[in-house]
Amino acid sequence: MQIKNILVIIIARFGDTLLVTPVLRALKQKWPGANIDVMAHKRTKQILENISDINRLTAFSKGKAKWCGWFTRKRYDLALVYSDDKPLLQYAKRKSHLTVSFSDESSLQSGWLAVKKPEVLMQAQQERAMLANAVDVEVSDWRLNYCVSEGELRFADGFMRQHHLDNKLLIGFQLQSFPAKAYRDWPVEHFYQLAQYIYRCYPHSHIMLLGSTDGEIVAQSLAERLGAEKCTSLVGRLTMRQNAAIMSKLDLYVGVDTGPTHLAGALGIPMVAMYHSFHPGRFLAPQQHAHLVAIEHPVHYMQATREDSMSAISVEQVWQAAQKLLATKSAR
Repeated sequence: MQIKNILVIIIARFGDTLLVTPVLRALKQKWPGANIDVMAHKRTKQILENISDINRLTAFSKGKAKWCGWFTRKRYDLALVYSDDKPLLQYAKRKSHLTVSFSDESSLQSGWLAVKKPEVLMQAQQERAMLANAVDVEVSDWRLNYCVSEGELRFADGFMRQHHLDNKLLIGFQLQSFPAKAYRDWPVEHFYQLAQYIYRCYPHSHIMLLGSTDGEIVAQSLAERLGAEKCTSLVGRLTMRQNAAIMSKLDLYVGVDTGPTHLAGALGIPMVAMYHSFHPGRFLAPQQHAHLVAIEHPVHYMQATREDSMSAISVEQVWQAAQKLLATKSAR
């Protein structure tokens, strides 16, 4: 197959968008001379900025897809569509000689290769790679990809100097998932107790609270309890990319299963990630990550319900994982 132009459409949340980056890397390795255009949701496309595998990154939506591409020639040799929205699939079919997407049934129609969705849970990156596998693209590097720009690194360095954090042991807490999946949240009181363990063992540590505006009240309350000298809440204060730049400076990240946890994995920072029984870490945790401890809820996913409380993951268990990673960092 002679491939010169590739289209990848990704309409998904931040974390799910990152899960496609191993596929982008593999496409570029398979066809290094190919031009790869990525169309992503206007709110999430920023997470893909500066990635060298992408030649052009644009905002797109199913509304836009209905009106575009009717009167122009097929520009792409191959299109991968990561969305269930029919207008996006139809757009890709209009623009590409071969379009690959997930469907309830596998089939090969003229110009459309439909890949049947997996019937059992599997690792999230490997599931996304099924579309690439369908056109003989093998993925072996499963690390997620995120690129902090030089300007963003300068911002993070300036922030650290401004807040006198240059010589601190920096630990990030992601307190909450998004509201629709609040059952994945670890109790805030557990985070408070974990902070006490950290401060006792590492007096020079400083905790940074991460997250979106949804968690602003909870984060501010915890920050006040921990004290301004020992804790800074960034929740709702920074853009997504500024937040990522700050995260790249962390010595340790501790968080629940949500977008910033995927981001921490992409940044490669030492991390403790906690997973609800309904969304097991064995399928969702970062892969090929040298400094990761993934902690799963003790209830097996085959017996899981959304009512399973994350309090079943003890403070001591998370503290032991954090200690292990911080000790490894000291030895490096």
